[in-house]
Amino acid sequence: MKYEIIVVGGGHAGCEAALASSKKNHSTLLISGRILNIATMPCNPSIGGSAKGIVVREIDALGGMMGKMADEAKLQIKMLNYAKGPAVKALRSQADKIIYPKKMLETLRKQKNLEIKEAIVEDLIIDNGKVCGVVLENGEKIYSDAVILTTGTYLKSDILVGDTRTRQGPHGEKPSNHLSDNLSKYGLKIIRLKTGTPPRIEKSSIDFSKTQVELGDDVERFFSFDDNKSYDTKEQIPCHLIYTTPLTHKIILDNLNKSSMYGGLDDIKGIGPRYCPSIEDKIVRFKDKERHQLFLEPETKENDEWYLQGFSTSMPHDVQELMVHSLKGFKHAKINKYAYAIEYDAINPQQLKLNFETKIINNLFTAGQINGTSGYEEAAGQGLLAGINAALKVSGKEPLILKRNESYIGVLIDDLVTKGTKEPYRLLTSRAEYRLLLRHDNADLRLREYGYEAGMISKESYNKLIAKKQTINDTISKLNNTNLKLNQTTKATFINNNLDIPLSSISLAHLLKRPEIKIDFLNNFITLPDNKEILEQVEIMIKYEGYIAKANKEVEKLLNLENKIIPDDIDYTKVSNLASEALQKLSKVRPRTIAQATRISGVNPSDIAVLTVYLKKEYNKNE
Repeated sequence: MKYEIIVVGGGHAGCEAALASSKKNHSTLLISGRILNIATMPCNPSIGGSAKGIVVREIDALGGMMGKMADEAKLQIKMLNYAKGPAVKALRSQADKIIYPKKMLETLRKQKNLEIKEAIVEDLIIDNGKVCGVVLENGEKIYSDAVILTTGTYLKSDILVGDTRTRQGPHGEKPSNHLSDNLSKYGLKIIRLKTGTPPRIEKSSIDFSKTQVELGDDVERFFSFDDNKSYDTKEQIPCHLIYTTPLTHKIILDNLNKSSMYGGLDDIKGIGPRYCPSIEDKIVRFKDKERHQLFLEPETKENDEWYLQGFSTSMPHDVQELMVHSLKGFKHAKINKYAYAIEYDAINPQQLKLNFETKIINNLFTAGQINGTSGYEEAAGQGLLAGINAALKVSGKEPLILKRNESYIGVLIDDLVTKGTKEPYRLLTSRAEYRLLLRHDNADLRLREYGYEAGMISKESYNKLIAKKQTINDTISKLNNTNLKLNQTTKATFINNNLDIPLSSISLAHLLKRPEIKIDFLNNFITLPDNKEILEQVEIMIKYEGYIAKANKEVEKLLNLENKIIPDDIDYTKVSNLASEALQKLSKVRPRTIAQATRISGVNPSDIAVLTVYLKKEYNKNE
């Protein structure tokens, strides 16, 4: 049988990819090694976080499902960095690890044009440099017009604990043992990466009186922009904060040679995530720190397993017991699941185009951890774009490519394709130079129109967006054109709210620019829309007007360079006076635009000048 699109892997990337292509009316087959493991959360039980929470909002704005599933499965939710300003605010939710995959699997099974098959893919069908389907472990061939690989950590995956290496996946499943070798045979460069997870602790064995309670927010919060169901904020399950102790550090240092990474195994090639290191790494790299922060997080309402965030390790089980028992409140703690590290194959993401299609094999797309990333959110965002773009490719349409100034997903894609990675990549707010424009609150304003044009958003949702934009603009105009009248009643309002009275009549917009003035205060003088999201937008756009205008000027410069397209057939060896390093890097990355070329390490301004002159002379396309 033939499908238009085959998606290999049922993790967060695979789910979004399969739903995207099938929503766009393309016959889609999702192949998973184990159907009951679809959309599982093998590492942490949370969705979102710094930068990542904004990605989830972007996924929802584009028509993806992660935000909706996270809202349905939340045990607790809170806004991070609330006091630090709109550029870094982001939601983080504790998700029920049983409910989330259950809801996602239900969604997949209800989706038209989508079938699910339990099998392991070990090879591709390639004809004339184009993928034409997949070959299963049993030799069965299934044909398609495009293939999306979202294999997660299952390519030649090894579980590492102490001095043992076991060829299996995160849940003990059989991994794909030959697919990465075959990808290498077809010309894709394979890299080896590593990540890990901490132990799971039996709730009843923890003394919570020795922990610090961390509650969810006392106001309702949602990732999704659509049809949110009200919930009781008081019923959220609290998290708990604890710290490592001097004894914890001593146990780790005394047994360091037993850790897989520090002597237990001498054949580890994978590089671990810099921004989510094991507890051994933390102790070794930061010896001056007396303690390290750890969070206790609930995993589900359906059992009593708790996740010890920040305590990832590859120590042997007996050492893990000592480590856990050294923590305050954990003297009698019972470990239900021991921690482990996992090493796996991935591809060098510089072999990808900006639409997630490989440069080596036509119509082959990749998304998620196979591209060198870490995190459920990064994977889901890639899967969504890969699914959309695979569907656009088989339809003969132009790809959807998000720019750095438009989304965190755009930053992620550009970083991977342009710079590559030698360790599991993680999104951070510091990676986004236009983060004031890429906020949690405006993801729908930035991206929902793209989602609608791509066929992922309904007409009804799109009309709501148009109405929202109009109301925001009308409200800002109203505040700019309404002056504050300084009469006795007005002055009394300021005095009663312990605010300084303006010295002269000013517009309400000007008044709102004052740091101490909140938009709700303006209801004393004018009727504002009864919509928190709209008021939040108006307040941010007025208060940060100067900063936003400055950022937009920088974006104009960027877009000017983004519009300077570099032809696919360019031969960089013919560009006179290019530095040798620039020649090598440009030939390898093959940037799509001059803007992308400027972001390649080793390509200097002089190289860009030479390249620009050459393009103008030879192609006359980049005036």
